[in-house]
Amino acid sequence: MPFSLHGIGVSRGYAIGRTYLLQRNQPEITEYTIPDVIVEDEVERFLNGLRLARKQLQDIRARIPVTAASDITAFIDTHLLMLEDVSFTEAPANLIRSRKCNAEWALKIQRDTLVQVFEDMDDPYLRTRKDDVEHVVRRVQRILVTDDPAFLSDTGFSELTASRLEGRIVVADDLTPADTILMQHQGVLAFVTEYGGPLSHTAILARSLGIPAVVGARNARAYLGNNEPAIVDGRQGVVLVSLDERILRYYRHKQQEERRQQRELNKLKGKPAVTRDNITIRLQANIELPEDAVTVRDVAADGIGLYRTEFMFMNRSDVPDEEEHLASYLHVINILEGNSVTIRTADLGADKQVDGGRAGPVGTNPALGLRAIRMCLKDLAMFRPQLRAILRASAYGSVRMMIPMLSTIQEVSQVLRLVAETKQELRKRGLAFDDNMPVGGMIEIPAAAVCAAQFARYLGFLSIGTNDLIQYTLAIDRVDDEVNYLYDPLHPAVLTLIRYTIRAGHRAGIPVSLCGEMAGDPRYTRLLLGLGLTQFSMHPAGLLEIKRVIQDSHVGELTKAVQRLLRTTDAEKYTELLKDIAQN
Repeated sequence: MPFSLHGIGVSRGYAIGRTYLLQRNQPEITEYTIPDVIVEDEVERFLNGLRLARKQLQDIRARIPVTAASDITAFIDTHLLMLEDVSFTEAPANLIRSRKCNAEWALKIQRDTLVQVFEDMDDPYLRTRKDDVEHVVRRVQRILVTDDPAFLSDTGFSELTASRLEGRIVVADDLTPADTILMQHQGVLAFVTEYGGPLSHTAILARSLGIPAVVGARNARAYLGNNEPAIVDGRQGVVLVSLDERILRYYRHKQQEERRQQRELNKLKGKPAVTRDNITIRLQANIELPEDAVTVRDVAADGIGLYRTEFMFMNRSDVPDEEEHLASYLHVINILEGNSVTIRTADLGADKQVDGGRAGPVGTNPALGLRAIRMCLKDLAMFRPQLRAILRASAYGSVRMMIPMLSTIQEVSQVLRLVAETKQELRKRGLAFDDNMPVGGMIEIPAAAVCAAQFARYLGFLSIGTNDLIQYTLAIDRVDDEVNYLYDPLHPAVLTLIRYTIRAGHRAGIPVSLCGEMAGDPRYTRLLLGLGLTQFSMHPAGLLEIKRVIQDSHVGELTKAVQRLLRTTDAEKYTELLKDIAQN
């Protein structure tokens, strides 16, 4: 009888193979006192560890093909930047000198400080970046304590271990970006990790590399044996062992069907997303970094519906200036060659003290505190350069500006007044811009959804951010393992708020898009169409599958089905209607 282990499916696909349990425990770090006469020698030992870690990562980066997705190199670049940051270079060295402690312990103290800063962040994506701190620290600590020549080789990854991974399903507590990339080169079939979530580095890299993956499978190494036949279902987030012939035949068929579907999906590149009743749907993409625009172009998306600009504020003590902002935006505009680019203003919070955002006291609940547009309006010295750069970029292409975390009309008025002042400033400087550049807002707070009709009077477009909208509506933190089971995109309250926002935009005659994770999940595509959505923005990797679902959908029929769904108060009937809509 097959035994199943459940986690979070983060990279679709199916793998059939034997497990490889990666047992790589973190070295035990203890504190000991360094005599005064060798303190500087200890500092130099620490700096040598940094240099070797940097060389290992540079060697790994050199192995990545130039044609690889930008997501892949971005993680290695992030770790390299961390190894150059004063948080990793000067702070531990100063601790060694002041506390007369060993290098490993100084690095542990600094790690604890940095991890706490990230854990206090509200943004789920940025909060998971604490993993990067952990991985960089672990790499350096292993270098400092190990005598293993395999680990002190060019990559820090045992070639003996790597040679055993071909055709295997790797089961680990977690994987660093460097591990993930090296394993992909060794022909690993799938990943299963005990930790991580949809926004973790392992999840993002697995999607970019096209490797089936399940994360958050707690105690996987305790339940799964080494070299054990297993199946990884990256769609459902399930790992199966104790296999019989029937289940093997089923998943072999699923693999064949998946390969066939991918060939069919590739044929959809460049074709319009039009429903069976001839309604055209606009499919855009979300990006994190300027280099991601190449992937957007490759899948022939209808432009960028969400360009997150927070990366520009990360791993630095100052804030990006106007010219730095402008260069980044122009890079994306040039790659998109005429398609629209929606630039979201900085969605930072005062709790993000490792960023270029202004440091400030951390609130007791950062999720409800000074962040996003609230912070920008409080810190105009940080906000104005970005406004000037976005407006200047609009002279070179189809640019829209989007305001995150709106909660009041007063915030809209303040932003529009600042935009008007900035235009006047640019005119005086003789700099070009699009005087009609649309300014829109993100609807991600329930209060904003309820007041969407009022926002629609003043804004050029609305964009629904379901990731935060769901969290705030249901009062749960989706990255908190204790309550994330309550994170439910299909909750009637969530769907009602989405429909209300879409209707408000339609009545005002302005576009409404949805840029949260729901947009890129084919399980929700027909439901969103039935709610009246005509613009989706998602990770580029999911765009073709969403297009396929759209082409096979009838909006008129779905609209009637969704109306019945929202009228029902019977839980069982509600579930049945959801299934009917998904299969319509």
